[in-house]
Amino acid sequence: MTDGHLPPTRTAAFEARLKKRYAAERRFKLAGLGAILFSITVLAVLLVTMTVNGVGGFQRAELAVPVDFSDTPLALDPSLSRRGDKIQSLERQGLPDIIEANAEKALGKDGAAEISSDAWRVAADDIIVNPGLLERSVTLNLPTSKSLASAYSSDGQVELQPLAQRLAAEGKLANHLDLGFLSRADATNPQMVGIWGALKGSILTMIVTLALAFPIGVLAALYLEEYAPKNRWTDLIEVSINNLAAVPSIIFGLLGLAVFLGLFPHYRSAPLIGGLTLALMTMPVIVISGRNAIKAVPPSIRDGALAVGASPVQVVFHHVLPLALPGILTGTIIGMARALGETAPLLMIGMRAFVATPPDGFTSPSTVLPVQIFLWSDEIDRGFVERTSAAIIVLLVFLLVMNGLAIYLRNRFEKKW
Repeated sequence: MTDGHLPPTRTAAFEARLKKRYAAERRFKLAGLGAILFSITVLAVLLVTMTVNGVGGFQRAELAVPVDFSDTPLALDPSLSRRGDKIQSLERQGLPDIIEANAEKALGKDGAAEISSDAWRVAADDIIVNPGLLERSVTLNLPTSKSLASAYSSDGQVELQPLAQRLAAEGKLANHLDLGFLSRADATNPQMVGIWGALKGSILTMIVTLALAFPIGVLAALYLEEYAPKNRWTDLIEVSINNLAAVPSIIFGLLGLAVFLGLFPHYRSAPLIGGLTLALMTMPVIVISGRNAIKAVPPSIRDGALAVGASPVQVVFHHVLPLALPGILTGTIIGMARALGETAPLLMIGMRAFVATPPDGFTSPSTVLPVQIFLWSDEIDRGFVERTSAAIIVLLVFLLVMNGLAIYLRNRFEKKW
């Protein structure tokens, strides 16, 4: 310092390096923002595509058929309580022939021939819901055959397109909202299929999965983190659990096929077997997330509880577990979401069978939403394409509802320290 001035602290080289670091930071921020925007764009394209394709799946082509039930001998037997018995009673009284005769009168022979063979069952359901229909003349919207529906949507059946255009011009053929899609089970005709059978099967399967995987996984995590001695055996158990979490899902399907179906051969494709199989797959995820959540609880919580006289068991269940529960529920959400979307292990235990009626319980034959979507996507009939997209929407909504409930419970039990 010969001239009496301090040496410069920000040289040209320093300024260049600083400018370079700021530029790298801006590029990193832009890259992160671009990744987020790309992810949002892909998600939006997926949701829009599924919505556009799936809206048609909640509709079906129907023919308007006027029927004067007051001139028919139909009557509901008040002694019958079951829906199936009432439908059989109406069938014996000639409801199918009455529907066919009125359809031929209103639509002509060619139009009546394109009404679904199960259209009279739709009429029977309407009568059961509203018995007053038997006392007056009504116009029933009855499902068409899959050939006429395909011609009406211009997807094929060129020879039937003139008929479809004529009936549509007369106001007798139109697409209507099909709420029955949410209450029916599987069928061979895309006009008559429904998602309720697979949805109910998914619900029952998830109940079994959660009832087994959650308590066992949480207790295993508590034992390994709070009670298990640190030795080679516990190290082997920890490595095994970590490996199980990365095992392909089809391996668990093979295990379920060999063990559970070997023990319960009469429960093939039942939600009980599916839930047991998925519980094996979900349990390692819950154990790992549970251990991490328990480990995150500050040691001061344990020390404070012990200092006021709590026993080790009370420390774990009254203090540690409630504080770790939000993290445990997060792992449970991830595991259950993975289980809900699995197809391979359930195919191995036979849950790909054609089931035309919803399951009555945990031991009834059933299928689940992912398998139902897989089966419909493999159909040659173009009518199943929109139904497949609609089923995907139902699966996404079911997943959102399940995750929303789990997130609410997580936030409900969350405590801060």
